[in-house]
This record gives sequence, structure tokens and C-alpha cells, in this order.
Amino acid sequence: MKTRRWDFVSAHRADYGVQRLCRLPGASRSGHYRHLATETDRVERQAEEAATVAEIPATHAEHRSTYGAPRVHAELRSRKHRISRKPVTRLMRIHCIVGRHLRRAKRTMIADKAAPRVPDLMMREFTAAAVDTKWCGDTPTSRWDPRGCIWPR
Repeated sequence: MKTRRWDFVSAHRADYGVQRLCRLPGASRSGHYRHLATETDRVERQAEEAATVAEIPATHAEHRSTYGAPRVHAELRSRKHRISRKPVTRLMRIHCIVGRHLRRAKRTMIADKAAPRVPDLMMREFTAAAVDTKWCGDTPTSRWDPRGCIWPR
């Protein structure tokens, strides 16, 4: 149900009554009162989230910008904030707060410098005159990009 209906009912309920206003658009009274209850909860949650948003960058900067979401969450919990990890992750992502990645990339292949170069069978000519005349395997000196582009070395 659209919240505009509930806003209309809230604005005019003193003049006409909730029951009559809910009957016009085909809404229920219980739905209107549920909307009022969740609206106050939403306002409280937004205020609580704003306080948390102010605390997350401070905690992150306090630890030399090394903490990621799990450690920031643990730090907030130790400071008696009642918040779970997923909202902390979402707020950090929204505000572009990223922890430092200290692990080095794993090197999977070491090129042999003494190995002879593979001959360029296509002579850098990537246009084909007909179908099935040139293949990807014919370009050993090229890198294949996953988007489908061939980039020369």
C-alpha cells in the first residue's frame, strides 16, 4: 500500500476520523495504525544509524584506517552499541570506508626468461577474410581479455 494514503489519512484524521478516511481508498484501519507504529520505529532507527555513521569513521581513523567491517563491528560492540555486522558493512560500503588489505597477491606463474619467443603466426593481422580462417590459438603473443578483446603485448 502506498504511504501517501497513510499520510493523507494522518493529515485529515482529526476532521473526518480514521475509519471513514480508510474506507475511501479501500485501506484498513489496522494498516494505518501499523504504519504509524513503524514510522516512529523508522525515525528512531534513522537517528540511531546517524549516530553510528558518525562513530564508524572515528573508529576507523582511530586504528590508522586498517580496520574493516568485522573489526569495526567488534569495536562498536565493545563500546556498548547494539548493532549487527551487516548494517556496519552496509554503512561502510555506502560511505566508502575500506580497511587495509595487507596480504600480497599470490603469484601463480613465473615466466621463463631463457625460453624462446613463440612466433607470431598472424603477423599482427587480426582481420579474417572468411569464417574459420583465423583462430585464437593462432595468436600466441596476444593476451585474451575476458570481455572478448584481444590486446597485443
